[in-house]
Amino acid sequence: MTASLLACGIDPERSILFQQSQVSEHTELGWILGCFTSMPRLRHLPQWKMKSGKKNEGSVGLFTYPVLQSADILLYKSTHVPVGEDQVQHLELAQDTARIFNYKYGDFFPVPKPLLSETRKIKSLRDPTAKMSKSDPQKIASINITDTPDDIILKFRKAMTDFTSEVTFDPDGRPGVSNMVAIHAAVSGVTVDEVVRQSEGLDTAQYKQVVADAVIQTFSPIREEVERLRADPGYLKEVLSQGAEKAKELAIPVYQDVQRLIGFC
Repeated sequence: MTASLLACGIDPERSILFQQSQVSEHTELGWILGCFTSMPRLRHLPQWKMKSGKKNEGSVGLFTYPVLQSADILLYKSTHVPVGEDQVQHLELAQDTARIFNYKYGDFFPVPKPLLSETRKIKSLRDPTAKMSKSDPQKIASINITDTPDDIILKFRKAMTDFTSEVTFDPDGRPGVSNMVAIHAAVSGVTVDEVVRQSEGLDTAQYKQVVADAVIQTFSPIREEVERLRADPGYLKEVLSQGAEKAKELAIPVYQDVQRLIGFC
């Protein structure tokens, strides 16, 4: 994961990259915030409903995980959080938690706002009504940044579309093709309208290859950089170690203030 983030452009000189488990204030603040969070509020979150199944059963860790996410955000008094569309409700929990805490103890936590990119959600290549997920049992349903060019071509060739040959963007009527248009726009850095205009005259089979080529062009240098970084685990560990020290410098004073406000010290 560290190699992947660095390969995608995260600069450890400008950003703090660290293992959450090395900064204990995350879990300690998570427990405190859990005392302000109701069980019905957590039951309505989409990840719990999806992963706990129809019986509404699952682990305590899964159930309370969104509270820990709130702690991850609030511990650094974050004002903006980059998220996908599927995480907006979890960020809303962090917003509500900040408001509840501030109501009880004064204006302490900023209420964080979401940062959403143009591509808010990427759908599965095999089921364009569901989000793309690394945990999908169908391996050809998801694109990984470490996939080889042959892997990427195969996955797009097998991607679900429809029987209309032209390329259009209609997420409700043509979710499969629209998902590929969204992916194409995201990796190319152009608008959806421009992608559709550039693809005039192509049938869906031809367009699948175009999208695969665009993804390969974007992901190949990242994959090569991941491989280079993974060959130097000492450097990766050093980045994480330095990041944890920097994170603690920020986290400890905030957590101490929380302890003081609620009467722990």
